[in-house]
This record gives sequence, C-alpha cells and structure tokens, in this order.
Amino acid sequence: MNSDVIWGLMIPFIGTSAGSACVFLMKGGLNKNLERALTGFAAGVMTAASVWSLLIPAMEQSAAMGRLSFLPAVIGFLLGIGFLLLLDTVTPHLHMHADRAEGPQSGFARTTMMVLAVTLHNIPEGMAVGVIYAAFLSGQADITAGAALALSLGIAIQNFPEGAIISMPLRAEGKSRRSAFGAGVFSGAVEPVAALVTILASRAIGLALPYLLAFAAGAMLYVVVEELIPEMSEGRHSNIGVVMFSAGFALMMALDVALG
Repeated sequence: MNSDVIWGLMIPFIGTSAGSACVFLMKGGLNKNLERALTGFAAGVMTAASVWSLLIPAMEQSAAMGRLSFLPAVIGFLLGIGFLLLLDTVTPHLHMHADRAEGPQSGFARTTMMVLAVTLHNIPEGMAVGVIYAAFLSGQADITAGAALALSLGIAIQNFPEGAIISMPLRAEGKSRRSAFGAGVFSGAVEPVAALVTILASRAIGLALPYLLAFAAGAMLYVVVEELIPEMSEGRHSNIGVVMFSAGFALMMALDVALG
C-alpha cells in the first residue's frame, strides 16, 4: 500500500481531530443555528458522495449486465442500510439533544453514549473511503487517484464541523477540554480502521466491488436520513440547514468532477 493511499485513509481522521480541537479555542457551546448549519453541510457532502462517488461508479462497473446494471447497486445499497440499522439497534447510543438513549439498555454514561452515536456515524464514512481506494488499487474500476482523493477530502471537510459538534457539547456536559478533545479524536479513529478493513475485504472478494461501493453509499445515507436531517431541522423552523445542505452537496459534487 503506497503512501498516497495511506494519506488518503488518514485525511478524514485528521479532519475530525482538527474539528475536535475547537474545544481549546471556543468558549461555551455551539450556537444552535451554527450547529444546524454544520449538520446540514455534513449531510449535503455525504449525500453527494454517496451518489457521485459510490452509486454511479457501482452502476458503471456493472455496465456489462445491460439493463440489469442497476442490480448490484440496489442490492449493495439495501444491504448497507440494513447493516447500519443493525448497528443502530444493537449499540447503546445517544444522539445530540435527545432525552432518551437508543439501542439496548446499558450502564454507560450519557457522554459515552454520545460518543458512540458519532462513532457509529463515522463507520460508513471510513468504509466509503476504503472501498473507493480499493476500487482504485484494483484497477478494475474507472476510478482515478484524484477521484479517491476527492472523496477523502470531501469527508474530511465535513468531518471538521462534526469534530466540533461532538467535542463542544461534551465540554458543555462537564468534560474537561482534554477529555472532550480525546472523545472527538476517538470517534474519528474508527474511520481509518473501517477503511483499512474494507480495503482488505475488497481484495478478498474483488468481484463484489460494485456491491461494496453501493453498500457504503447505503450506510452513509442511512446516517443522513436517520440522524443528520432530523438534527438540522429540529426546533424552530429555519432554512439554514437546507441552505448549507445545498452548499455541502455542491462542494462534494464539484470536488468529484474536478479531481476525478
């Protein structure tokens, strides 16, 4: 595995860590409108990445199937949704601003379950980066190093505000700045791990690459619909989340085309 791929896998983690470091620079919690804006932006990036970087390449790889070229993308997409639904069901976690935890009952502290919620969110992002680099390394897909880098950069850009969104509320919950920063870094550390595991799995089952691309897309869109869109829309009506969703989507789309 060359250094470019290693950097590609680490860039999203660096984005999360940099965002988590905001806890050392900012006092108090995040403004509600700012939090909505950041969440909407992240949702837009993830949606665009799922379509342009994952689902479309999955169908292009299956072009030899003719009218059934959509089949691997549909199957992989639904399996990705099912995988995140399973993780959501079996892992105790607490979304930001929620009063009740989801998943099985546990004795975990509130802050621990908040970190677990973000960690669950980051798994599909790591898988997405891993599978796009696996496609690049395999040489089977028409995916360039630039296209892989575009996805990695896009995820890193939306990970920066996500890092702040996890560390700042933890600070507001009473955690020290170091603890809040460490929790944010931990939540992002799952991404390079998930990416590496996905690359290894892709090499073992190379023929399944279209399914894995769509699988990662399904997992990411599950997070967008189940978590990010409700969070950007909660409370008093505001168009901030929608505007920033559009900005994130446009940025990721532009990155994919410009670098791909």
